[in-house]
Amino acid sequence: MAPNFTVIRDSTPASEIPKGVVVAMGNFDGVHLGHRAVIGAAMDMGRLHGHPAFALTFEPHPRRFFSPHTPQFRLTDETAKLRLLAGTGLAGAVVMTFDKVRAGTSAQDFIHHDLIGRLGVSGIAVGYDFHFGKGRVGSPSLLVREGPRLGIEVDVQAHVDIEERPVSSSAIRMALAEGQIAEATTMLGGPWFVTGEVIHGEKRGRDLGYPTANIRLDPDCGLRHGVYAVRIGRGEGRLEGVASFGRRPTFDNGAPLLEIFLFDFNGNLYGEVLDCAFIGFIREELKFDSIQALVRQMDEDSAKARAQLAAAPNAFPRLGRID
Repeated sequence: MAPNFTVIRDSTPASEIPKGVVVAMGNFDGVHLGHRAVIGAAMDMGRLHGHPAFALTFEPHPRRFFSPHTPQFRLTDETAKLRLLAGTGLAGAVVMTFDKVRAGTSAQDFIHHDLIGRLGVSGIAVGYDFHFGKGRVGSPSLLVREGPRLGIEVDVQAHVDIEERPVSSSAIRMALAEGQIAEATTMLGGPWFVTGEVIHGEKRGRDLGYPTANIRLDPDCGLRHGVYAVRIGRGEGRLEGVASFGRRPTFDNGAPLLEIFLFDFNGNLYGEVLDCAFIGFIREELKFDSIQALVRQMDEDSAKARAQLAAAPNAFPRLGRID
């Protein structure tokens, strides 16, 4: 984690922006292995020339701007993305607001006004498929052509493959939608996680001997409904458990909810904000004919979750602190 992870926004005074920064540009949804290759290239460039390396990203995600009514399953919201970026060792992040004005900015104006005029960048690292500017005209090849003339070093990273399959945010979303947690973890370089406040539920778990900490996830979350082995971040501490994400078909078939049963824990978590990392998939969501059958299955689920967690003792996202 960078000791002082600085977040620069559109409202940040120019006097507070370090000049000569190297930027890794991208949307960075998930901060997966492909993104980390771009970040690593920027950090190497920064170290070589004695300049700080920042991520440059956009919020909201451009897909949200262009298709506001289409469900958007994001791997990481803005805060989660920044925490992951802070965990890479970057000096900070530039978060640019993606709105009508930015969407209409030409690629050349973005380079000259934003990258050079405002940020004073000395180097840029991008992925092979990153595009920017009105009509997505800006491309890695444009940066490579313009860079020498503008005195900017440019590094373009090729795609990262795992078993001949390119790593991408869309591939990770698909894996999570299918409950392929191991595949998603490999592409991310660590477990996928969500963050949320513990809310009151129906408290049925208490009567079943499985009291749960309940978290409402983003309505667009595309994670497969089912049961998972999870590791929980509570401040600097770690807890382990088994979690069900879904509509509870045995009871009410209501709105999707993440219900976490924590092993070897007895305490009140209401109102606390927890990080929940998904370590392994156990089974799909099922409807049971009786409470007894449900409890027997929960006993089996817990045993399987403990085994999966024991096999991955150090699995947890590397998160940094953002001030």
